[in-house]
Amino acid sequence: MIKTGYQALVAAASAQVKTYSVAEVRARLQNGDVQLIDVREAGELKRDGAIAGAFHAPRGMLEFWIDPDSPYFKPVFAQDEGQNKEFIFFCAAGWRSALAAKTAQDMGLRPVAHLDGGFGAWQAAGAPIQFLSERK
Repeated sequence: MIKTGYQALVAAASAQVKTYSVAEVRARLQNGDVQLIDVREAGELKRDGAIAGAFHAPRGMLEFWIDPDSPYFKPVFAQDEGQNKEFIFFCAAGWRSALAAKTAQDMGLRPVAHLDGGFGAWQAAGAPIQFLSERK
């Protein structure tokens, strides 16, 4: 029997990580020390588009890509002493990204946050979207 449902997990994660609105993320992107992390699946990016400059890190590989001791480590997650780069995670609706940001924070990646409402909120706000065909 399930003891803790997904809603409770998302609520607990959201209470422990910083959450930004679309407007706040757009403003933070202007200062250049932010890295957006898109944890959606590849099919979602292909179908719905992406945020320009976001690094795609599927939720299922996140822990392996963050850990510098993992053979799957991705340099985008490298942190140098005194680094101020903030990692802002997003997914489609803000659920997976809350869990992803909490996991990254628990692993020691700092500072982290997530986008409230995810890519859906980004789209609804009329923020710019880039389709994969435009990235080539």
